[in-house]
Amino acid sequence: DLMNKSRLAEERHSEGSAISGYEKVVKKYPNSVYAPEALYRIGKLRLARRQYYDAFDAFQRLITRYPNTKRFNEIIGTQYRIASDLLDGRRPYLWGMFPGFTGRATGIGYFEVIIADAPYSDYAPLCLMNIARGHQLRKESEEAIDALDRLINSYPQSLLTADAYFKLAQMHASLVEGPYYDQASTKEAVTYYEDFMILFPNDINLSKAAKGLDDMKKMLAESKIKMADFYFFKRDNYVAAKVFYNEAITAYPDSEIAQHAK
Repeated sequence: DLMNKSRLAEERHSEGSAISGYEKVVKKYPNSVYAPEALYRIGKLRLARRQYYDAFDAFQRLITRYPNTKRFNEIIGTQYRIASDLLDGRRPYLWGMFPGFTGRATGIGYFEVIIADAPYSDYAPLCLMNIARGHQLRKESEEAIDALDRLINSYPQSLLTADAYFKLAQMHASLVEGPYYDQASTKEAVTYYEDFMILFPNDINLSKAAKGLDDMKKMLAESKIKMADFYFFKRDNYVAAKVFYNEAITAYPDSEIAQHAK
């Protein structure tokens, strides 16, 4: 009876009354066959009103309480779209009427929930790529790198793995501050560029990777030259200078920097 009344309210576009009725079904009769359908209807109605947080919550309650629901894949897909909308800056509506603040951080969290619920689905690597993108938008480089690293390790056969390797190399390269600073990020960028070029020799980004690798090797060799010059000109420590000049040659043996080091 409650389901019929709620459905009638829904057809009359009285969404508030319909949601209230469906919630009563879920609360009073959680073990009935109607409870999963009631949660599904709540989620759809909330989503239509752009109440993204409440919609995601309703769908999450559904797959948590009734994991065998035949709509599992559909719900995961809908949750993915909600998280994507939030990440892209769409504003959720309060009470279905007033636009609220953007929720990119919440969108990132939703992607993590989807991975936990469906780690072997096609959505999991997509979620990790979006998590990385979200952290990049928020200037959180370390978190973005972590997400991409999880993608290449957990889903090596995914179609997104090549892009993840390339983006990892670019992100590490973006953290390089110059030849006078620590070169840990430079070395990481070199590693990922090389791995990308070996693993995906036919990728469309191969030429960009080759250019990036060249720049990083030059940076690494130049940093060795700076260290060598310091010991040679400032400290008269010829043994240390020779070590660093040799490291500059090893870092990029065919470059002008290597010739200068020689």
